[in-house]
Order: sequence, then C-alpha cells, then structure tokens
Amino acid sequence: MAENKENERRDREYLRLISEKYPTVQAAATEMINLEAILRLPKGTEHFLSDLHGEYEAFCHIMNNCSGVIREKVERLYGQSMTKRERDEFATLIYYPSAIIAERRSCGLDDKDWYRVQLHRLVEVCRSVASKYTRSKVRKALPKYFDYIIDELINMDRDDFDKEAYYGEIFDSIIELGRAEAFVEAMAELIKRLAVDWLHIVGDVFDRGENPDKIMDLLIGHHNADVQWGNHDIQWMGAHLGNEANIFSVIDLSLKYDNADLLEEGYGISLRKLSVYAMEEMDDDPYFYPVGADPKAAGESVRLTAKMRKAAFLMQLKAEGEIIERRPEYGMQDRNILKNIDFAGGTFKGAKLRDLSFPNVDRKDPLRFTAAERDVAEGLKRSFRSSEKLARHISFLVRRGSAYKICNNNLIFHGCVPLSADGSYANFCGREGRGLLDYCESMVRRAYAAFKNGKEDKEALDFFFYLWCGKCSPLYGREKLTTFERLYIEDKSFHKEEDNSYYKYCKDKAFCERILRDFGIAGKYSHIINGHVPVRTKLGENPVKAEGKLIVIDGGFCKAYHEKTGIAGYTLIYNSHGLRLCAHEPFDSIEKAIEQRSDIHSEVTVFETRQNRLLVRDTDTGKELLEQLEGLKMLMSSYTGKMDE
Repeated sequence: MAENKENERRDREYLRLISEKYPTVQAAATEMINLEAILRLPKGTEHFLSDLHGEYEAFCHIMNNCSGVIREKVERLYGQSMTKRERDEFATLIYYPSAIIAERRSCGLDDKDWYRVQLHRLVEVCRSVASKYTRSKVRKALPKYFDYIIDELINMDRDDFDKEAYYGEIFDSIIELGRAEAFVEAMAELIKRLAVDWLHIVGDVFDRGENPDKIMDLLIGHHNADVQWGNHDIQWMGAHLGNEANIFSVIDLSLKYDNADLLEEGYGISLRKLSVYAMEEMDDDPYFYPVGADPKAAGESVRLTAKMRKAAFLMQLKAEGEIIERRPEYGMQDRNILKNIDFAGGTFKGAKLRDLSFPNVDRKDPLRFTAAERDVAEGLKRSFRSSEKLARHISFLVRRGSAYKICNNNLIFHGCVPLSADGSYANFCGREGRGLLDYCESMVRRAYAAFKNGKEDKEALDFFFYLWCGKCSPLYGREKLTTFERLYIEDKSFHKEEDNSYYKYCKDKAFCERILRDFGIAGKYSHIINGHVPVRTKLGENPVKAEGKLIVIDGGFCKAYHEKTGIAGYTLIYNSHGLRLCAHEPFDSIEKAIEQRSDIHSEVTVFETRQNRLLVRDTDTGKELLEQLEGLKMLMSSYTGKMDE
C-alpha cells in the first residue's frame, strides 16, 4: 500500500513537471506527433575509430571525408554526370573549401559561374545527407547567418520551375554580395556534420604521433564526440593532475620519438630545467637516442635529447618506485625496478644488464630524488598542471570520456575486461569485471574533482600510474611494461609484454556473449568494440572475431604500425542498414590531398546487414523518446479527464 502511494506521488510530480512545459492539450499533442515522427526516422550514423596516436593529418582528412561517406554521396549523385576529375575536384572542395578557393583565386579563377555550379551541387549533397533527420534537427545544425537561406534551399521543391529560378537568384545575390566563399565553407561544414551523427574514439588519442593536441582541438569542436580512455590518454591525464610517474613517462615517450615540440610549443611545458640538469649530470648513452637516429652520425642536438630522456627515465623509475611502495595493494613490487637491481652483480632478476650507468641513483637508497632532481620534478609538475591548453583537453576527456560506454547495444572500451589465466575475471582489490571498470572510472573522476578544487587526492592520483601499466588495468591489458628491459637487457626474451588472457578468450562467441550479459547487453545484434591491439591485416587476421560479436578496430593508424598491419587504420560505421568496416590506406599529407585532389582509399567490408532498416525507435535515444511519449500520453489523459469533469 505504501509503495503504491509513493508511486502515485511520483506520477503526480512527474505530470506536474511536464505540464509546465506542455500546459495545454494542443501543446502536448503537437509534441507527441513530433516524437512519433522522429521515432520513425532512420538511425543516425555512428563512426568508431581508435588508436589515433597523435596522427593528426590522417585523422583530419578522415574527419573531412567522413571515412569515405562524402565520396559515396558524390559518386551516387554525380557518377554519371561528372568526370572523375570533376568529382575529385568537387569532393576536395567539400573537404577543404577555403584551401581550394584560395588556390583558384591565386590562379585568377575566381569566377561567378564556378561558384554558381558548386553552390547547386553542394545543396544537392546537403539535401542527401539531411534526408534522414527531422527538419527541426537540421535547423539546429545550420550555421549562423545562413540558417534561413540553407533551410529554404535544401527543402525546396525541385519540380517547381519558378522556385528553381528564385533560388538561382539567391545564388547570384550571394555571389554579388561577396559571400560566396563563406557560404561554400558553411555548406561544406554542414554536410560533414550531418554525414556523421555520432563519433566514438575508442582510446589513445595520445602517444608517439606529433599532434595529438590538434586532434583534441578537432574533437572538442565536433558536434557529438566521445572518448573511451586508452592507456596513453590516462597517462597524459595523470600527468596534468600531477602524477610524477606519468609526467616522466610522457616526457620519455616524447623524447624517444623526438617530439619535444609537442610539449614545449603545443602545450607550453618548459623542458629547460630538465635540459640543464641532463647536460650537467647525464652521460652520453646511445640507447636513449631518439628512434631513427644514427648513433654514428649523432649531432649535439641528438645527444642532448638522449641525455634528457635518460634523466627523465631514471626519475620516472624513482617516481614509480615511490608509488609501488605506497600502494602494496597494486602487487607491483616486482616492477619496482631500481629496488630489484643487483648493482653488485650487475643483474636484474637474473638477467645481465648491458651497463650500470645510473647517474644520481644512490645504490643504498635508489628511490631518493637528489635536490637537483626534485627541483626539475617540481618545475615540470607546475608546467603540466598549469598548461591552459592541456587543461582544456583533459577537461574534455573527463567530460566526454569514460572507461567504457554502452551505446545502442554495443559495449565499447579500449583495452579489455581483465581475466585470469583460467578465463575467470581477474580480481583487483576485491573488484572484477564491470565492477572493476566502474571503480577505475570513479578513481579518475575522484582525482580530477580534487584537482579542480585545488586539492590532491593522493590515493586516486597514484592510481593513474596503475591504469597506465598495471597488470589488472583494463586500459593497459598486459602483464607488465618492459621499457626498462628493452633499454638495459640484451636478452630479448625479457622484452616481451604478454597480453592479458582476455585476448585469448575473446575470440570465442560464448565468452563475448557472457561479457555482454554481465554489462547488461544481450541480443543477436550486440557487440564488443575494442581498440588497443593492432590487427595484422596483411597476415590475414580478421578484425571481426567471435562470429561477429567482437570487432577490433585498431588497424594501425600510427605510421609506425603500417608495416605490421598492412593498412593505416579502420573506421567502423554503424548506420541504419547495419555494420561495415572501412580499412584505410596510408595517407601522405593534407597538402598533397589538396594539390593532387587525392583521397584516402578505403576498402569497405559489409559484415552485418539488418533485414529491416534500423530506426530511431530502435536506439537508446529512441528508448528515451518512448518514455517521453508515455509521459505525454499520461498528461493527455489527465487533461482529458479534467475536461470531461
């Protein structure tokens, strides 16, 4: 009885709230009709990409061509009426409108007829990509200043000859008023916005590539993007919040790939103190030279970079050791590197070290920072914490990011659900499976909340190190990180980083279905979507595993992986017809794409087609709209009851 009364009270309160928004029968009925119309529309297109690793130019181009969707629209509309060269020219105009217009103007080709033709074509493409949305949703996406004009153009009746003439006059007015360039740019951006309704980045925006900062700017400017954190993302997040182990590991990777500019110019993080310290205290060690540097021809700049990297790496080992000692629950005592070195015997866990050059490491107290090192560490911490640009990017990763995401019957995460060798969930501090991923996310948010309040949650902040490289970290997914072994031990058997058992069991359909059930997902068309582990496409490895229940979309976006995978990344496309995978070929440069009107060639594989086209009704958004519809029906009944009385 009490429960029924509570439910009635909640219903009354709910009706009171929605009646404020829809105070009349007419208002409620209009919204119900609107919701019914939306529910019958085709599902919006979702794109999934992973492991971008800072490769800005390739990512930027894929954002501009919408993973080939724009090219498909151009081919469908103009495949028979335009030459290939003309189609290439027009597609490139959509990708890079300002660059193409500037190029034409420099060649004296700034003519009115060309603008008139392109405006007509852009309207046709825009009408095509807008067809699956309500007019209301399209209006909300329209660019400022041109909203009314574009709304008229893409909704006009093509059979009305007089209207054709009228709109032709609109184009002429746009051109005469000198607004053609701005209008073309606005139309191109609208087309790209409508072509992809939702963008999921399945981890690792950051790593060895030169410009993850530019990728972050693109994501922040995107109308609907989210990120499932990767281990490299969490490494940078921890560095910004002040985790010293993360700070030094970020610097180590940046210097390893000769990418100090990202830190100094991209984020305004000064390496000067580190540079001065390294010049005075570090020896010349070729093992720390940047990747690709020739030790025999190394100049002063390369040697300085190596000294800085070695200094950062040794301080990283000290900072990691401090965390490992503070957090015995991590079970990482065997990774307390400096404490496990036998300096007298010159070995690490029985393996002979190539040398014992550990400047400023006290053999009796190896984790102790010298005064000079502490000064460097504090300066770097201030720089990472106070960088405005990095703060903006990390804020986005916290707001729009998560350890995993459940969306439209898909479970999305970067790495794995950690398992033990027997296939059972690995236990970390009493947490496993979904509970472990929830715990990881809660710790990240705890640390960030404290940081924003000018405080430091030491326990949560330390955890970023574990997420970066801990055995049970769902973002890392390996047994251990062997950077030290690769630098100091010649025996390559010590270099291997064993994958978590998840990657063995996840090829089995029943196993994947079990994971999905544990996350509250079931059904024929449910999937796990992962990144993190590059798919060796050139060796015949299939990214679609477990009879279609698992899709691994790390296709080697980063140039360093192209040789291993044979391609340059995947885009998983989930539209109203089903799932398809685009395998991208390597991309040269934006400059070449503009100059030669070239594109990324993408091989498309359709591997799951729905018998009935997916509608908004079938999505998570549809479920929310159906709940709103039920509420409106209740409201209508209450209004009708009052009227009958």
